Amino acid sequence: MKNSGKALSAALHLVGLAGAAVLVLLAIAFLAGMAGASGKSLTWALLGLWALFTGFTFYFFRDPDPRVPTTANLVISPGHGTVDAIDSVNEPVFMGGECGRVSIFLSVIDVHVQCAPVTGRIACFKHTPGKYLSALKAESAQFNENVLVGFNAAEPAGEKIGIRLIAGVIARRIVPWIKENDTVQRGERISLIQFGSRVDVYLPRRAKIHVKPGDKVVGGETTIASFD
Repeated sequence: MKNSGKALSAALHLVGLAGAAVLVLLAIAFLAGMAGASGKSLTWALLGLWALFTGFTFYFFRDPDPRVPTTANLVISPGHGTVDAIDSVNEPVFMGGECGRVSIFLSVIDVHVQCAPVTGRIACFKHTPGKYLSALKAESAQFNENVLVGFNAAEPAGEKIGIRLIAGVIARRIVPWIKENDTVQRGERISLIQFGSRVDVYLPRRAKIHVKPGDKVVGGETTIASFD
């Protein structure tokens, strides 16, 4: 599947940087004359921390293959997490005004690879710099760094679906794997948000929402809305 393995590459990069930092610290300790029991204690402590970081990083960057539903006219969840807000908002950039919103909170232990909610063309891609406030609140979209992605859906043809990838107090890097005018398939991997975040889904008013606050959703699998 397209973009499979990119999350693992990101994990390997971070683990490699952490390993290099450990080696630098050990070299500094050696040059400073640390030896004997104190040197061995420092070595084991640093290696232990690196091992813990490595285990957590590979767990965090896990990227299971989604079981993408094949039924027509569905909007699936772009992210793994918990639905904590369903409301109406004004999104003028892509949706053109009032629309429905399903907001999904991704905790630090959730999968953080996002998937395309529909098959279609990327008609809007807008990065907005901002703060890194806690993503626990749905209102964080107003202030935090985010990327708005708009899809012109293939089914139903012409419908607009938007998602907003939102950074948080820990998640300070949004890594998109798509760009404007790309064509994507429902369930295709499109981005990674590192270490906790939020994803908002913008829906036309006529879309029938299938989730409620408190529901756990799986990126690329859970149906969050449909069109008759």
